[in-house]
Amino acid sequence: MMPLCILLAFLSQLCQVPAVHKISSITQDSGVKTAKVGGNVTLQCVCQDDSVTFIFWYQQTLGGKPQLISSRMKHGTEAEISPEFRERFQVLAKGGESINHLIITDLHLSDSATYYCGILEFNAIEFGQGAFLHVKTSLSNIQAAVHQPSLQPFQSGDSVNLSCTVHAEPCVGEQSFYWFRHGASQPAVIYPRTGQCKNISNEESVTKSCTLNLSIKSVSSSDAGIYYCALSSCGEIVFGNGTEIKIAGVSTKDSILLVYCLSVALAVFIIVLLVLVFIVHKLKKNLCSVCHGTVSHLTCSAASDAASQDANSLHYAALSLNRNSERHRREDNVESVCVYSKIKSRKE
Repeated sequence: MMPLCILLAFLSQLCQVPAVHKISSITQDSGVKTAKVGGNVTLQCVCQDDSVTFIFWYQQTLGGKPQLISSRMKHGTEAEISPEFRERFQVLAKGGESINHLIITDLHLSDSATYYCGILEFNAIEFGQGAFLHVKTSLSNIQAAVHQPSLQPFQSGDSVNLSCTVHAEPCVGEQSFYWFRHGASQPAVIYPRTGQCKNISNEESVTKSCTLNLSIKSVSSSDAGIYYCALSSCGEIVFGNGTEIKIAGVSTKDSILLVYCLSVALAVFIIVLLVLVFIVHKLKKNLCSVCHGTVSHLTCSAASDAASQDANSLHYAALSLNRNSERHRREDNVESVCVYSKIKSRKE
C-alpha cells in the first residue's frame, strides 16, 4: 500500500506541472496590431513544414464568418487572391523560404478584423492564433471612453476578475462589447460580452454608461498578457488602455526542466518498485511452500518410502553372552535385555 501511495503522489505532482504544448507548424503575427486609416500594414506568416501543400489567409470581422483572402501552393510563388480583396490585398510569397506575408494597402475602417494564416497538411487544415488588426481614424465619429483599472501580479491557479467602464453617446446601430488579449498564447479575440448599461441624462445629451466584466478561473502562464476592453459602435472600435495580467510563478524553461526531472524520478521509482515486487513475490512463494507443508510433506514421503524399503531388509539377531555363575546370579533379578541390530543389506 505504501509504494502505491508514493506512486500516486508522484503522479499528482507531475499533473500539476504546466503542460508542454505541441509546437504549431505556423508562425504568424498574433495579438492586437494597430494601424491608421489610409496606411499600409504587413501581417507576417511563415510555415517551414515540408509536408504542407497549401497556405491560406482568412479574414473574420467581428461577428462575421471567415472569408478566404488568398491561397497558394507552398512551393509556389503566385497566390490566388479572392475577387473582393484583389484591389488592396496582396501576398508576399517565397516558396524556398516558406514566407507567406499578407500586405494590405490604403487601410479602411472596414479592414478591422482578425486575420488567420492557415495551412493544408494531409487533408487537415490548421490555423494560426490569428492577429486582430485595429484600424482607427484620427477624427472619430463617436464619442466614447473606455476605462480599465490596473492589476497586480497573480499566482498560478488564482481567479481573476477584469472589469471596465464604457461611457458612450447613443449611436445609430448596434453597440457591441468585446475583450481582446495581446501577448497571450491564445487567440486574440474573446467573443462578445454583454455589459450592464444605464442611461445618464444631462442638459446637453444622454450618455450611456456600461460596465463590462471578464472572469478567468485558475489562471496559468498561457493567460498572461494585456487584456483590452473594446466598444464596437457606428463602424468603429474604441479600445481601452488595457489591463496587464502577470503570472508570478515558474517560467516555461523551469517548467520543462521540472517535467523532465519528475519524469526521470518517476521512471526510477517504477523500476525500483518492480524489483521490490519481484523480490517480495519470490520470498512469498518460498514461505508459502513451507507454510502449506509442501516441502515437509515431500521430505517425509521420501523418508517413509526409504523406511518401508529398509524394513524389508531388516534382520533380527539374538545375542548369546557367556557370563560366569557369580555375575549370572547378580543379574538373575534383572530384566533380560534384548539388543537388536539393524542390518541393511545391499542387493546386488
